Amino acid sequence: MGYMNQPARGIMFARADASNPNEIVMQLQKAFASFKEAHAEQIKGVEAKFDDVVTRDKLEKVNATVGDLQSALDEINAKMSVAQMSGNGRKLRDPEYTQAFAMHVRKGDVQASLNKGADAEGGFVTPTEWDRTITDKLIEVSPMRQMCRTQTISTGSFSKLFNLRGTASGWVGETTVRPETATPTMGSLTYRVGEIFANPAATQQILDDALIDLESWLAGEVQTEFAYQENLAFISGNGTNNRPNGILTYITGGANAAAHPFGAILATNSGAAASLTADGIVKLVHSLPSAFTGNARFAMNRLTRNAVMLFKDGDGNFLWQPSYQAGVPSTLLGYAMTEVPDMPNVGAGAKPILFGDFNQTYLIVDSVGTRVLRDPYSNKPYVQFYTTKRVGGGLLNPEAMKAQNVAS
Repeated sequence: MGYMNQPARGIMFARADASNPNEIVMQLQKAFASFKEAHAEQIKGVEAKFDDVVTRDKLEKVNATVGDLQSALDEINAKMSVAQMSGNGRKLRDPEYTQAFAMHVRKGDVQASLNKGADAEGGFVTPTEWDRTITDKLIEVSPMRQMCRTQTISTGSFSKLFNLRGTASGWVGETTVRPETATPTMGSLTYRVGEIFANPAATQQILDDALIDLESWLAGEVQTEFAYQENLAFISGNGTNNRPNGILTYITGGANAAAHPFGAILATNSGAAASLTADGIVKLVHSLPSAFTGNARFAMNRLTRNAVMLFKDGDGNFLWQPSYQAGVPSTLLGYAMTEVPDMPNVGAGAKPILFGDFNQTYLIVDSVGTRVLRDPYSNKPYVQFYTTKRVGGGLLNPEAMKAQNVAS
């Protein structure tokens, strides 16, 4: 996939090879330099009290190019992270399971000798490497899975205890009586898993004649659907039909603000009734306790990112900086920034920016295994592959996260 912006007053960006991170970084730096130049021209026009439509159009085009290039680099960074987590991209292969699964996809024939994964429902519990392929793909495309902590369980729920402290102490003399002191209390939160599904279909003739890698095809179909549904639920899920409770619902004023023993995720105001401000983002950063800033990052959608790209400090330096090498994300005030499409847009009362340590804030719970039921009957001539996975999520520690509330 390449990126090209239409020329604006003589400015054109060469097509970047999406497989070459060094080339994308180089193009990104050129685009960001042009972005700063165009923004400076726009400011001159504002100071001279005239609206230069050509300059404004140029700035919008360059801004879009910077966003495209940064998104391409973020995608490469995510793939690099997945490769590192999965042993440099090497997948384990169990020939027996792989052969059985391929046969199951094509014909539904699961021989007794290869029946390790069969179940009483007539389905087939997928081979380990295929299940792992889906998981790796989900991490690659799901910003929340990249950032948050995950816990694999074998039951329908997972409970975690939280120390609410309360231990008392005091100074005493050498012979003073030592009375009993207060004992700490505990709180708990239960993370339940719901079922997420995908149901891709193909004709039997295509399956009979296919020369493609059926595992990769099916994994790709499942990954796309699971990633969309999961990301939306992890951000704003309301618990309906056992959806996860999204991180936004735990912010002060949200539906789950009182659910966690430690309280809600606190929010700071942006400083304007319906927009963001540079001062508001600075206050957001400083509202997070220093204990959590080491791995803190920003999360926002692309439209919000385009807005904060224009903010400057008192010396005229942009608060946002693009990536300077592959594997390193763009930054805002020196902290990494992740684009999360399902975050809300900027608007009065919205919470468009999160800042904190996501690994300590939100827990994703996976129940073991992905299951595939092959259904050649319900939608002839198509064969449907009803694929399910049990997933949950919830707040882990509200103290590690802050939100930006759009309000004056």
